[in-house]
Amino acid sequence: MFRRDVKSINDLLNMYLRREGLETPLLQRRAVDAWDKVVGAGVARYTGEKFIKNQTLFVKIQSPALRQDLTMMRSQLVKRINEAVGSMVIVDVRIY
Repeated sequence: MFRRDVKSINDLLNMYLRREGLETPLLQRRAVDAWDKVVGAGVARYTGEKFIKNQTLFVKIQSPALRQDLTMMRSQLVKRINEAVGSMVIVDVRIY
């Protein structure tokens, strides 16, 4: 009898992404997309561009008062975004 090494599609896809170096960019994209869900629709309205550089999420906020409030919540935001993605993708959030 043959012994088959049966793997799920999810496992195979994750192995392929890791092997091709696409896992990190995909997780970073998920982290950027998770911003609106994590902060809610009210804050998302005042959000401009978002990008990740060196494991830091940079977010442009158009309201100075909101910018100050979010700056004080940086560690909570990092935790929530990483939980939403399911992986440790970012280590800091910079609000500008």
